[in-house]
Amino acid sequence: MITRRQFGGLAVPALAAPGILAKPNSNFGGVMVGAITYSYRSLPVENTLKYCVDSGVSGVELMSNVAESYAGAPLPVMRPMGPPPAAPPAGGPPAGRPGGPGGRFQATPEQIAARKKAAAELSAWRQAAPMSKYKEFRKMYNDAGVKIYCFKLPPALEMPDAEYEYIWNVAETLGANHITMELPTNDELLARVAAYAAKRKLTIAFHTHGQGGASGFDKVLSASKYTALNFDVGHYYGVNGESPLPLVEKYASRIASLHLKDRKAPTPNPSGGAPIGGATVPWGEGGTPLKEILQLMKRNKYRFPASIELEYPVPQGSDAVAEVRKCVEYCKAALA
Repeated sequence: MITRRQFGGLAVPALAAPGILAKPNSNFGGVMVGAITYSYRSLPVENTLKYCVDSGVSGVELMSNVAESYAGAPLPVMRPMGPPPAAPPAGGPPAGRPGGPGGRFQATPEQIAARKKAAAELSAWRQAAPMSKYKEFRKMYNDAGVKIYCFKLPPALEMPDAEYEYIWNVAETLGANHITMELPTNDELLARVAAYAAKRKLTIAFHTHGQGGASGFDKVLSASKYTALNFDVGHYYGVNGESPLPLVEKYASRIASLHLKDRKAPTPNPSGGAPIGGATVPWGEGGTPLKEILQLMKRNKYRFPASIELEYPVPQGSDAVAEVRKCVEYCKAALA
C-alpha cells in the first residue's frame, strides 16, 4: 500500500503556463489512468478541459453537463454537488445530508414543477440538437491531448426513443467507447437500455456502489453482450469491507472502466442494521487496495481505463485540480 504520508509527499509537476496546454500523458505502464469530470464539480464547468490538462489527465469519463453546456443546452438548475458528508462519530448514527429522511433533500412543490418544466425543455432540445458542436468539442479535447473514452448521460425509463438516440449519437460523436449510468434496479429499464445498446453496438456500462458481487453483476451482464461494468472499487470496499481484486479479475472481460477512490472499511451499526459504510478519504488513508488493483491491470494487460473520482473533501488551501494531480501521481508511482 502507498501510505497517506507517501501520498501527500508525491512530487506534483508544475501547472501549465497560462494559455499553454502542454499535452498530458496519464498512460503508465500500459494502464490508462483517467478521471471522471465529476471530480471538478466544485469549479466552473467551462474550464473543464484546462483542469484535465493541468491535472495531467489524458483521458476522461465525460459528464453530460460539460459537453451539453458547450453545445448550448438549456441545462436545468441542479442541486449543489459537493463532497460526501463527514463520517459519523465512532458509535454514532450514519451521517446524512440535511433535508429529510435518509438525508435526502426535500423539494417544494414549486421546485418539483420547475424541475419538470426544465427537464421537458432539455428533452426537446436534445431531440433536435445537431452533432456539429460535439464534433467541435471532441476536436478541442483531442487537440489538447485528452481522449474522451466514456460519456455519462444516464438513459431513463421515461425518456422517449429519440432521447436515447441522442445519447448514443453524442457518445459516438465524442469518440467514447461506452456510456455509463447507475446500475439499474428496475428490470424494465435494464431490458430497454440493454436492447438499445445492442442495437447501436455501443456498450452501456453500469456504475456500482455497494451493490454487486457475482449475483448482481451476472444479472446485468446477462442482459446483452453490450452491457458492462463501470466498477467502483472504492465503493465496493467501503460498503462490503472486502477486497474488490477478485471481482476485477473475474469480470475483467466485461469491465468497461473502473472508478478509483479510497474508503475506510464499514463499521458495525449500533442499531443492529446494515453496517455503516466507510468514509471516503484521501488516497492512502483508507483500505481500498488501489495500488494492487493498478498493478493487476498492468500485469494482466487490461486495457480498460481506471478513472479517478475525487470524492474526499478538498483540503483547505488546495483545489480539485491539485488533488486530482496527486491522485495521478499516486497511480504513476504505483505503476512504476
